Amino acid sequence: MKKEIFKEIIIPEGVEASLERNKISIHGKEGGLERRFNVKNISFKKEGEKIIIGNKKATKKEKKMINTIAAHINNMIKGVQRKFEYKLKICSSHFPITVEVQKEKVTVKNFLGEKIPRVSKLPKDADVEVKGDIIIVKATDKEVAGQTSAELERVTKIRNRDRRVFQDGIFITEKDGVKI
Repeated sequence: MKKEIFKEIIIPEGVEASLERNKISIHGKEGGLERRFNVKNISFKKEGEKIIIGNKKATKKEKKMINTIAAHINNMIKGVQRKFEYKLKICSSHFPITVEVQKEKVTVKNFLGEKIPRVSKLPKDADVEVKGDIIIVKATDKEVAGQTSAELERVTKIRNRDRRVFQDGIFITEKDGVKI
């Protein structure tokens, strides 16, 4: 059964939002984010300090899309107000691991005694810093921060060894203030 479904997103003070068809740009004190939503049958409107997303005759599928888009826009608003922060811990029991951050890549040296360093590319929007055995990833886009953290964890994945014995690696310990 089709229903009229509209979702309102309130834009807080200090955040500017602009809308062009299905492209939303949000700017705040931490920077700006832009995102294009390629969806049919869903209308976008900006009225004063609100963004309204919806459809007059929405199906279940369109309702799910409206809620997903609203969640993305809320995350964009949170990100331009305060950067998302992920924390990772460097764990080593056999060999001391060295993590170095260059402009566009992170190098993990001496992982399990390997001579060849493991390298991970960094997206341009992510800020990575190493403090002792803690790695802090910050970004205005939640997806960039999460993907960068997951990539750092993936670089130190152990294959062909017993995980109960070889517990070395880089692991996510905190996702934007929530401990795991």
